[in-house]
Amino acid sequence: MGLLDGTTQQTYYQGSSFGDYQFVSLDHIVSSFMVMNVGEGKIISKVKKTDVQFHAMRAIQEFSYDIFRSVKSQEIEVPNTLKMILPQDYVNYVKITRSGSDGIERNLYPTGKTSNPFAISQVDGVYQFTGGNELQAQTDSDTWTNFKANTSEYVDSARDDYQTDDEIIHEFGRRYGLDPQHAHQNGSFYIDQRTGHIHFGSNLSGITVILHYISDGLGTDSEMVVHKFAEEAVYKWIAYGVLSSRSNIPEYIVQRFKKERFAEARKAKIRLSSIKIEEFTQVLKGLSKPIK
Repeated sequence: MGLLDGTTQQTYYQGSSFGDYQFVSLDHIVSSFMVMNVGEGKIISKVKKTDVQFHAMRAIQEFSYDIFRSVKSQEIEVPNTLKMILPQDYVNYVKITRSGSDGIERNLYPTGKTSNPFAISQVDGVYQFTGGNELQAQTDSDTWTNFKANTSEYVDSARDDYQTDDEIIHEFGRRYGLDPQHAHQNGSFYIDQRTGHIHFGSNLSGITVILHYISDGLGTDSEMVVHKFAEEAVYKWIAYGVLSSRSNIPEYIVQRFKKERFAEARKAKIRLSSIKIEEFTQVLKGLSKPIK
C-alpha cells in the first residue's frame, strides 16, 4: 500500500492540481515565517504580519526576474484594432509569435520605423488643454492610424526603406539587399509602453499570436507562489528586510542575514536552473558540425 492509504492515493493521483505540489503559497510563507522566526527568545521578537507579507511579495517580485520560472504566455486572435493589451503583471517580453495552421510558432520582430506618439489635440495650431491644465490628446495618433490602414508592401520602391514585411524572393530585395528586421513575412509589432498596448501590422489582422513574457509573479493571489527549492531564500529575504529596517538591531546581525540572503538566493538559482546533462551533451555535439 505504501505510505498513503487507498483514498488518499486516489485523491493524490486523480486531483486537478497537477504539479502544484512543487509550490507553496504566499499565505504559507507568511504563516511559517511568523512561527519559525518571530517570538520571545528569537532575533525578531515582534513584527506585524502585514510587514512580513510586504517583504514576501517583494521577494517574489525580485526572484521572478532571474530565479523563478516566471515566463508566462497569452494567446489571442488579433482584432481589427490591431492591438493587444499588455498583462497587468507584464515586465518584458521574451518573444512574440504567430501560430500557423500547422501549430508551429513563427517569430514576429519589432519594427523601428513607426510608433504611436502622443497626439496633441489642436485647433488652428492652438493646443487644447483639459480642465486640469494638461494637454488634451486625440484618440489615436495620425502615425498609428495611417500605419494600420496601409496595406501596401513598400513605402517607396526606389529606396531601401520598407513599410511592412518583405518577401525575400522579391527582385527589390535581391538587388539592394534586405534589412534583417524585414527579411521575413511573419509580421511586425511594436510596444507602446505609454498606453500599455502591443500594436501589430495590418497583415496580422485575424491571425493568432502568442505573447511570451516575463511576469513579476504578482498577477493574482493564486499565482503568488514560491517553489520549494526557493522557500528558504524567501525566508532569508524577509528576515533581512525586517531587520534592516529597524534601528535597534546590531549591524553585524543585519550583515549576517544579508550574506545568508545572498547565499540562499544563489543556491535557489542553481537548483531551479534545470540543466539536463543529456540536453547539454546534445548541444555540444551540435557545435562540432562543420560550417559550410
